Amino acid sequence: MAKVGGISESKGNENSLEIESLAKFAVDDYNKKQNALLEFQKVINSKEQVVAGTVYYLTIEVKDGNQKKLYEAKVWVKPWLNFKEVQEFKPAAGDTSA
Repeated sequence: MAKVGGISESKGNENSLEIESLAKFAVDDYNKKQNALLEFQKVINSKEQVVAGTVYYLTIEVKDGNQKKLYEAKVWVKPWLNFKEVQEFKPAAGDTSA
């Protein structure tokens, strides 16, 4: 169980429909804002932080042309308000291909 304010690993949830949906949402949001053509591949890692809603920290593998790259996304969700916002989307630290 996640404690309020703390960031916890979402072990085993990387392939859940909810996490995958949030990752695709983050990639789509980035593509719209940056006029890019990244293609979602898979979620590598996910963490979550319970705040006023939940903030998901996702490591996402994308395809940029013929290259695979890793990005880190931070998505804030408040389901009771039907609210979803990408707070951050950037190349993953240590990913030399990005």
